[in-house]
Amino acid sequence: VLIGVLYPFTGSGAQIGVEAKIAIDTAVDIINNAYDIDLPLAKEKGLSNLGNAKIRVIYADHQAYPQKGRSEAERLITQDKVCALLGTYYSSVASVVSQVAQRYEVPFIAAESSSPSLNRQGLSYFFRPGPHDEMYSVAMFDFLDSLKKKSPGSVKTIGLFYEDTLFGNDTSRIQKKLAGERGYQITGDVKYRANSPSLSTEVQILKSANPDVVLATSYTTDAILFVNTAESLGYKPKALISQNGGFIAPSFLSAVGKKTDGIIRRP
Repeated sequence: VLIGVLYPFTGSGAQIGVEAKIAIDTAVDIINNAYDIDLPLAKEKGLSNLGNAKIRVIYADHQAYPQKGRSEAERLITQDKVCALLGTYYSSVASVVSQVAQRYEVPFIAAESSSPSLNRQGLSYFFRPGPHDEMYSVAMFDFLDSLKKKSPGSVKTIGLFYEDTLFGNDTSRIQKKLAGERGYQITGDVKYRANSPSLSTEVQILKSANPDVVLATSYTTDAILFVNTAESLGYKPKALISQNGGFIAPSFLSAVGKKTDGIIRRP
């Protein structure tokens, strides 16, 4: 059973692909071989409903570029004859891959891509196993509301810091809406170019605005640059809640070390 897997294996997001491949290879090993562990498909070799057929994964490198993701998805379907697609981490890539999957009627499972607009396209071959960023953002504001209730006046202003692809744009749109509905003032609305070589200007804007809470939406290299730039400019947000993304990556944690102290990440 051939499954096509799309992740970045080169470029700024390469570490994401490396980590995803380790997890997927482990899952394939558990399915293809018999293990005495309490996991689905572990105790028998292969897929029992398909005559114990084994899974073979074909990896493709989309390099974090949507157009590359589209061409690789088409290649996996038309040339390698995969029966399903899995990936892609980046929501912007998942958006175009989902369209390819729909056109060829091949199931596409978006393993991590969490932009809400992905599952509002009306696609019958698109699947996501987890929540999307609107759900997570609602949880963030529920948390802020609980803090405000416990300590009136503690949280009044919010700063938004987000990258300019689908991931950041979707999240910022939702968070602006929620801020208005919940009675928070947005004092800093900072959109930056993904994989920017410098974030000094953007961090200075946030520092000047000095919001009570910063809501950050970034991938790994940008998250690292943001934290390091903030330290170099003497800016320590009163509170920072991240939409996971780069703020949860092992490479982020190893790169910034104790600078992560005080950063809250959603589930």
